[in-house]
Amino acid sequence: MRARIALFAAAPLVLALTACGGGGPDDGAAVGANQQPPAAADPAAPAPPAGQGESGQDAAQEDIASPPAAEEPTRAPAAPPKAAPDTTIKVVQADEGRFLVDGSGRTLYGFTKDKGGKSNCDADCIAVWPALITPAKVNAGDGVQSGLLRQTDQSQGVSQATYGEWPLYYYVGDAVPGDVNGQGLDDEWFVVAPDGKLIK
Repeated sequence: MRARIALFAAAPLVLALTACGGGGPDDGAAVGANQQPPAAADPAAPAPPAGQGESGQDAAQEDIASPPAAEEPTRAPAAPPKAAPDTTIKVVQADEGRFLVDGSGRTLYGFTKDKGGKSNCDADCIAVWPALITPAKVNAGDGVQSGLLRQTDQSQGVSQATYGEWPLYYYVGDAVPGDVNGQGLDDEWFVVAPDGKLIK
Protein backbone atom coordinates (compact mmCIF):
# COMPACT_ATOMS: atom_id res chain seq x y z
CA MET A 1 0.00 0.00 0.00
CA ARG A 2 2.86 2.39 0.80
CA ALA A 3 4.57 1.50 -2.53
CA ARG A 4 1.49 2.47 -4.53
CA ILE A 5 1.25 5.82 -2.72
CA ALA A 6 4.90 6.58 -3.50
CA LEU A 7 4.41 5.71 -7.18
CA PHE A 8 1.35 7.97 -7.44
CA ALA A 9 3.31 10.77 -5.79
CA ALA A 10 6.22 10.43 -8.22
CA ALA A 11 4.05 10.48 -11.35
CA PRO A 12 3.11 14.22 -11.10
CA LEU A 13 6.80 15.06 -10.61
CA VAL A 14 7.73 13.32 -13.88
CA LEU A 15 4.94 15.11 -15.72
CA ALA A 16 6.06 18.45 -14.34
CA LEU A 17 9.65 17.90 -15.48
CA THR A 18 8.47 16.97 -18.96
CA ALA A 19 6.31 20.12 -19.24
CA CYS A 20 9.22 22.34 -18.18
CA GLY A 21 11.22 21.27 -21.25
CA GLY A 22 13.80 19.11 -19.54
CA GLY A 23 14.93 16.87 -22.39
CA GLY A 24 17.71 14.46 -22.98
CA PRO A 25 20.32 14.21 -25.67
CA ASP A 26 17.72 13.23 -28.33
CA ASP A 27 15.99 16.62 -28.04
CA GLY A 28 19.27 18.52 -28.78
CA ALA A 29 20.00 16.27 -31.78
CA ALA A 30 16.58 17.01 -33.29
CA VAL A 31 17.06 20.76 -33.06
CA GLY A 32 20.53 20.53 -34.66
CA ALA A 33 19.22 18.45 -37.55
CA ASN A 34 16.63 21.10 -38.47
CA GLN A 35 19.30 23.87 -38.73
CA GLN A 36 21.35 24.52 -41.91
CA PRO A 37 25.15 24.50 -41.29
CA PRO A 38 26.98 27.68 -42.24
CA ALA A 39 28.65 27.66 -45.68
CA ALA A 40 32.30 26.72 -45.39
CA ALA A 41 34.79 29.25 -46.80
CA ASP A 42 36.96 28.03 -49.64
CA PRO A 43 40.52 28.04 -48.21
CA ALA A 44 41.98 28.54 -51.72
CA ALA A 45 39.95 31.68 -52.48
CA PRO A 46 41.83 34.95 -51.66
CA ALA A 47 40.15 37.28 -49.23
CA PRO A 48 38.99 40.55 -50.88
CA PRO A 49 40.94 43.64 -49.80
CA ALA A 50 39.37 45.71 -47.09
CA GLY A 51 36.96 48.33 -48.38
CA GLN A 52 36.44 46.63 -51.77
CA GLY A 53 33.30 44.85 -52.89
CA GLU A 54 32.48 43.40 -56.27
CA SER A 55 34.04 46.44 -57.96
CA GLY A 56 37.28 46.13 -56.01
CA GLN A 57 39.34 45.24 -59.07
CA ASP A 58 37.99 48.23 -61.00
CA ALA A 59 38.83 50.54 -58.09
CA ALA A 60 42.30 49.05 -57.82
CA GLN A 61 42.90 49.61 -61.55
CA GLU A 62 41.77 53.23 -61.25
CA ASP A 63 44.25 53.75 -58.41
CA ILE A 64 47.18 52.73 -60.63
CA ALA A 65 48.66 55.98 -61.92
CA SER A 66 50.05 56.17 -65.44
CA PRO A 67 53.72 57.17 -65.62
CA PRO A 68 54.22 60.89 -66.29
CA ALA A 69 54.93 61.85 -69.87
CA ALA A 70 58.59 62.60 -70.51
CA GLU A 71 59.29 66.28 -71.04
CA GLU A 72 61.16 67.32 -74.13
CA PRO A 73 64.52 68.89 -73.28
CA THR A 74 64.79 72.55 -74.14
CA ARG A 75 67.60 73.57 -76.47
CA ALA A 76 69.82 76.36 -75.29
CA PRO A 77 71.15 78.75 -77.94
CA ALA A 78 74.68 78.17 -79.10
CA ALA A 79 77.13 79.93 -76.79
CA PRO A 80 80.10 81.79 -78.26
CA PRO A 81 83.57 80.52 -77.41
CA LYS A 82 85.17 81.91 -74.28
CA ALA A 83 87.84 84.47 -74.94
CA ALA A 84 91.40 83.28 -74.49
CA PRO A 85 93.63 85.05 -71.93
CA ASP A 86 95.22 86.95 -74.83
CA THR A 87 92.52 87.88 -77.33
CA THR A 88 93.43 89.13 -80.76
CA ILE A 89 91.07 91.25 -82.84
CA LYS A 90 91.60 91.22 -86.60
CA VAL A 91 89.90 92.34 -89.81
CA VAL A 92 88.37 90.09 -92.46
CA GLN A 93 86.91 90.81 -95.90
CA ALA A 94 83.34 89.61 -96.70
CA ASP A 95 80.28 90.69 -98.69
CA GLU A 96 79.47 93.26 -95.99
CA GLY A 97 82.93 94.80 -96.42
CA ARG A 98 85.94 94.71 -94.08
CA PHE A 99 84.96 94.24 -90.41
CA LEU A 100 86.22 93.01 -87.06
CA VAL A 101 86.34 89.38 -85.89
CA ASP A 102 88.05 87.67 -82.97
CA GLY A 103 91.12 85.47 -83.26
CA SER A 104 89.05 82.42 -84.29
CA GLY A 105 87.13 84.32 -86.97
CA ARG A 106 83.90 84.86 -85.02
CA THR A 107 82.07 88.04 -86.10
CA LEU A 108 81.94 90.98 -83.67
CA TYR A 109 79.11 93.51 -83.52
CA GLY A 110 78.39 96.99 -82.19
CA PHE A 111 75.09 98.03 -80.56
CA THR A 112 73.64 101.40 -81.60
CA LYS A 113 72.22 102.00 -78.08
CA ASP A 114 75.71 101.97 -76.57
CA LYS A 115 77.18 105.44 -76.14
CA GLY A 116 80.65 106.67 -75.27
CA GLY A 117 82.09 103.16 -74.99
CA LYS A 118 79.57 102.18 -72.26
CA SER A 119 77.39 99.10 -72.65
CA ASN A 120 73.61 99.48 -72.48
CA CYS A 121 72.99 95.77 -73.05
CA ASP A 122 71.07 94.36 -70.03
CA ALA A 123 70.90 90.73 -68.84
CA ASP A 124 68.26 89.71 -71.41
CA CYS A 125 70.26 91.40 -74.14
CA ILE A 126 73.52 89.72 -73.07
CA ALA A 127 71.80 86.31 -73.23
CA VAL A 128 71.49 86.84 -77.02
CA TRP A 129 74.45 89.14 -77.59
CA PRO A 130 77.29 87.97 -75.30
CA ALA A 131 79.97 90.57 -74.71
CA LEU A 132 83.55 89.97 -75.79
CA ILE A 133 85.16 89.82 -72.33
CA THR A 134 88.64 88.78 -71.35
CA PRO A 135 90.73 88.74 -68.15
CA ALA A 136 93.83 89.91 -70.03
CA LYS A 137 94.94 92.30 -72.73
CA VAL A 138 93.24 92.52 -76.15
CA ASN A 139 95.73 92.62 -78.99
CA ALA A 140 95.41 94.38 -82.35
CA GLY A 141 95.77 91.95 -85.24
CA ASP A 142 95.89 92.44 -89.00
CA GLY A 143 94.09 95.60 -90.19
CA VAL A 144 93.12 96.76 -86.68
CA GLN A 145 94.06 100.27 -85.51
CA SER A 146 95.57 99.72 -82.10
CA GLY A 147 94.67 103.29 -81.02
CA LEU A 148 90.96 102.43 -81.33
CA LEU A 149 91.18 99.17 -79.42
CA ARG A 150 90.50 99.53 -75.70
CA GLN A 151 88.90 97.68 -72.79
CA THR A 152 86.14 98.67 -70.37
CA ASP A 153 86.30 97.20 -66.87
CA GLN A 154 83.44 94.88 -65.91
CA SER A 155 82.75 92.88 -62.74
CA GLN A 156 84.66 89.81 -61.50
CA GLY A 157 88.04 90.96 -62.79
CA VAL A 158 87.20 90.91 -66.50
CA SER A 159 86.84 93.64 -69.07
CA GLN A 160 84.90 94.08 -72.30
CA ALA A 161 86.77 94.86 -75.48
CA THR A 162 85.75 98.10 -77.22
CA TYR A 163 86.68 99.50 -80.61
CA GLY A 164 86.35 103.22 -81.09
CA GLU A 165 83.16 104.02 -79.14
CA TRP A 166 81.63 100.55 -79.57
CA PRO A 167 81.74 97.75 -77.01
CA LEU A 168 82.08 94.47 -78.94
CA TYR A 169 79.60 91.57 -78.87
CA TYR A 170 79.01 88.15 -80.38
CA TYR A 171 75.63 86.93 -81.67
CA VAL A 172 74.36 83.50 -80.52
CA GLY A 173 72.81 82.95 -83.97
CA ASP A 174 76.29 82.75 -85.51
CA ALA A 175 77.09 79.03 -85.34
CA VAL A 176 80.55 78.99 -86.94
CA PRO A 177 83.30 81.46 -87.85
CA GLY A 178 82.29 83.46 -90.92
CA ASP A 179 78.58 83.66 -90.01
CA VAL A 180 77.17 87.20 -90.05
CA ASN A 181 73.58 86.41 -89.07
CA GLY A 182 73.34 89.30 -86.61
CA GLN A 183 74.06 92.01 -89.19
CA GLY A 184 71.29 94.64 -89.18
CA LEU A 185 69.05 92.83 -86.67
CA ASP A 186 66.40 95.15 -85.19
CA ASP A 187 68.25 97.91 -87.06
CA GLU A 188 70.50 98.11 -83.95
CA TRP A 189 73.29 95.56 -84.44
CA PHE A 190 76.02 95.99 -87.04
CA VAL A 191 79.52 94.79 -87.79
CA VAL A 192 82.35 97.22 -87.05
CA ALA A 193 84.66 98.56 -89.74
CA PRO A 194 88.45 99.03 -89.22
CA ASP A 195 87.91 102.81 -88.88
CA GLY A 196 85.60 102.25 -85.87
CA LYS A 197 82.32 102.95 -87.65
CA LEU A 198 79.36 100.60 -87.89
CA ILE A 199 78.69 99.15 -91.35
CA LYS A 200 74.95 99.65 -92.02
